[in-house]
Amino acid sequence: MPYNPTVLFVCVHNAGRSQMAAGWLKHFAADRVEIWSAGSEPADQVNHVAVEAMAEVGIEISGETPKILTTDSVSRADVVVTMGCGDTCPYFPGKRYEDWELADPAGQNIEVVREVRDDIKARIQALVNELLTTA
Repeated sequence: MPYNPTVLFVCVHNAGRSQMAAGWLKHFAADRVEIWSAGSEPADQVNHVAVEAMAEVGIEISGETPKILTTDSVSRADVVVTMGCGDTCPYFPGKRYEDWELADPAGQNIEVVREVRDDIKARIQALVNELLTTA
């Protein structure tokens, strides 16, 4: 059975950036990568503008629920991608961390969220290419 790397996306509310990133990764890597997302202060629901922006490209994230970041999820992930959550993410030596500087879609109009969506897409495509050629 092939090894599937685990990627954890972390942002503050787990309602926008991390949910869009998880949606893109699922779209491009499907069952070849284990995908988790979490937030240091999860919102009650996924940002409706992020849902709308992803739906425009055929990716459904409206059924997702923001989840709390746990030390266990960080320790079990192969790659931890943080997006604006600063020092709230636990650090484990030897773990691969990436910090993606992205605008927070909270309170933004659809045009701004589309730019964030497209930026995340490009980063995810590069990550998928790297993960699946080294896995």
